[in-house]
Amino acid sequence: MNVIQYRTGAFYLNTSLIWFRFLSCSIFLAVSSLLIPHPLMAAQSAIASAHPLATAAGERILDQGGNACDAAVAVAVTLAVVEPFSSGLGGGGFLLWHRSSDRQQMMIDARETAPSGIRPQHFFDVDGSPIKDATVRGGAAVAIPGLPAGLARLSERCGSLPLGKTLASAIQLARDGFAVDSRYVNIVEMRQARLRQSEGGQRFLDRGQVPKVGFVLRQPDLANTLERIVEDGFKSAFYSGPIAQALVNTVNGAGGVWTMNDLVNYQAIDREPIVFTYRNARITSAALPSAGGIALFQALGVLEHFELGDAQNPQTAHLVVEALRYAFRDRWRLGDPDFGLPPISKDLEKIKLNQYVKNVSPDRVSALESLDESPISGGDHTTHFSVIDSAGNRVAATLTINLLFGSGLVGQGTGVLLNNEMDDFTLRGDIANSFKLKGGVANGVAPGKRPLSSMTPTFIEDEKGVLVLGAPGGSRIISQVLLASLNYIHNNEVDLRRMVSMPRYHHQFWPDRLELEPNGYSSEWVKKLEDKGHRVQFGVRPWGNLQAVFQSSKNANAQAASDPRGSGLAWY
Repeated sequence: MNVIQYRTGAFYLNTSLIWFRFLSCSIFLAVSSLLIPHPLMAAQSAIASAHPLATAAGERILDQGGNACDAAVAVAVTLAVVEPFSSGLGGGGFLLWHRSSDRQQMMIDARETAPSGIRPQHFFDVDGSPIKDATVRGGAAVAIPGLPAGLARLSERCGSLPLGKTLASAIQLARDGFAVDSRYVNIVEMRQARLRQSEGGQRFLDRGQVPKVGFVLRQPDLANTLERIVEDGFKSAFYSGPIAQALVNTVNGAGGVWTMNDLVNYQAIDREPIVFTYRNARITSAALPSAGGIALFQALGVLEHFELGDAQNPQTAHLVVEALRYAFRDRWRLGDPDFGLPPISKDLEKIKLNQYVKNVSPDRVSALESLDESPISGGDHTTHFSVIDSAGNRVAATLTINLLFGSGLVGQGTGVLLNNEMDDFTLRGDIANSFKLKGGVANGVAPGKRPLSSMTPTFIEDEKGVLVLGAPGGSRIISQVLLASLNYIHNNEVDLRRMVSMPRYHHQFWPDRLELEPNGYSSEWVKKLEDKGHRVQFGVRPWGNLQAVFQSSKNANAQAASDPRGSGLAWY
């Protein structure tokens, strides 16, 4: 997709962002005022998110003296309002943060957990066959949300502003509404049947129909929930009292097994991120229960043994695909580290990777496993944003409610759209989830357990500076971040717009095929990969929505880029 970007003041805007898509008079005036350049701040701070109004909310917080963590809270909650199909208070995610004053950094694990009453048999019939859609529809599909606790943790650990400021933009947009864009309309059209099945889901429609571009979506119940959070804090307001009880009633009324204690006992967890080096670059990425950082470590650990050109070069692409295949093959052994999983030893991993390197041939694909014809899902699911401030504080956050619009259930009177994250557990070794991912017993369903994820929020530090990046897209998140990382590390010049817009390819071991974005690769390119034994298939549509920011080590100047496949906004 060729999309030119224009710079207006301190912003880059995709040409696909036509103003009337998100225009109501008051909001337009507010956003327009932010298009005035801010020379001092714009030179050293940057935000990239999947929606212009979320980016503007974060910029407003930086302008008020907040830091990257404060801006991240504002962006995350605003995305819950304006991009409800991808993330929200009813979901979870991983927030990677770095504080420049003492170089402390941590990954906040805000992944959803299985409710205490859930058992694997909830998803099988009397004959032992999986019940169709049981992990994606109805109350049994909904895991205990983690994002509110995660944002509370982020605010406590490195924020500086009160919630009254960081949540102000989101509350106004929920209360007064915002005009939806073509991306929102297209996604609602895909999910309209699901939304019509519940009273809460119908609130994302226009009197029961797919809205037109410019339709003003108002969410007064969500505004009230956010105002309660400002008064009482994320933890007290969301995980106990009337909001929590409404969520329990809604989920259980649709066949779930939640209890109030499931919410009261939920905890966001501080986890040490995985940190490793690749060709003199220091990479910090997500730890378990996300498989993203480990997969990135494994893939780059294989590739470090080979001479590489541009990742879009067919010869290099072959090696990248081989590295992905081995990384995804190892995913089956991973799961929630709090459920008896042995700790990952980087030393042992490197011994194993050395064996993988011996099996990788520059001329021929490795013989690994089976083929499958069905398409891989993912592309718009989940969201990511990246923030860095003038002091060097930074946040990479990948957030989700799993599939588009999650379960379609909305907590009565709360405006909170609920996830269908139970689909990310492994029901049985031969049963793939919606992203065609299979797993092992380490990712089996158990009360209080967190499902395995592919989310890969990442920092890369080298002599050029610091890159903060991540993406949505299910299993394709890992390949997107890997390709972007290679583009950054193997080039002397930093070109974020090329990084976020270049064509993408993906392999996840099973199905054993190389998937390409449509129109991204020539027939000659494809033939070179097929000649090495790859089974190549073009995807139905482009995928992902990469968001990246960079701060230079030379002068602290910053830049940002938002993926042209989406309708996001990069500010610096």
